[in-house]
Amino acid sequence: MQRRTVIALIGMTALAGLTGCGFHLRGAQNYAFDTLAVMPQPGGPVALELRRSLNPAVHVLGADAPLTQAQVVLDILQEQREKIVVGVNSSGQVREFQLRLRVKFRVRTPQGKDLTPESDILLQSDISFNETAALAKEAEEALLYRNMQTDAVQQLLRRLATIRLD
Repeated sequence: MQRRTVIALIGMTALAGLTGCGFHLRGAQNYAFDTLAVMPQPGGPVALELRRSLNPAVHVLGADAPLTQAQVVLDILQEQREKIVVGVNSSGQVREFQLRLRVKFRVRTPQGKDLTPESDILLQSDISFNETAALAKEAEEALLYRNMQTDAVQQLLRRLATIRLD
């Protein structure tokens, strides 16, 4: 009985500490707009995942809808994946790569007024390479790119939540 009481006290103390410091779980994003157009149509993988992520909170216009129906237009200017050699062994064989995902975007009104300037999101991850496990490393590379893509979309969603229409 006493052990249970001690555990309960520790749990309540931790909960009180988290509450006192202002910690709270990130809730759903609130956007200042109801309709959004993501350009270009259909766009790359980041644009497609962004459309899926926004769908419940914001109406994302389809390819056939005119831009004038959107309150905000998100232009994805560039989605670029890079693979750079960062390490080789003494015989010149590649041992390590750096994977990069760069997303360049801007947010504007349909009339052309910039709501955010042209901005970049740059994510990178290092991956070792071994030619004896080339297929496994290829799958790992695809997974790392997918994780970076999801992170880029989350960053875009947070940036979209900061936009105010005045």
